[in-house]
Amino acid sequence: MHPKLPDFLASLEHYVPTVPDEVTQHLLKLSGTDCQDICLVRLVSLAAQKFVAEAAHDARQAHARRQKQPLARLKEAGYTARDKRPVLTSEDLAEALQQYGVNVKRPAYFANNIGRS
Repeated sequence: MHPKLPDFLASLEHYVPTVPDEVTQHLLKLSGTDCQDICLVRLVSLAAQKFVAEAAHDARQAHARRQKQPLARLKEAGYTARDKRPVLTSEDLAEALQQYGVNVKRPAYFANNIGRS
């Protein structure tokens, strides 16, 4: 065991995660784990928060790569040259999540789902 691990686990007692403890405990119960150790519950919350933050960052990078496409291709996708606001699309998120082994597919009835799966 790493010498700093007990100190880290003890610090989780005072940590307030973004995801409330009750939500994490509920999701753990749904997955078949009944965990009463608050430090472990907060460790799971922290890991989930890190995953979501990294996926959002990667999706933002995917968006930046998409914005570097030729203007004609962006117009085909429905973007205007005047609109400079970043818009996170489901394609950006799917590309980011694919790096983590999460495969995101649109349902067949999704709007603008022509020729895509």
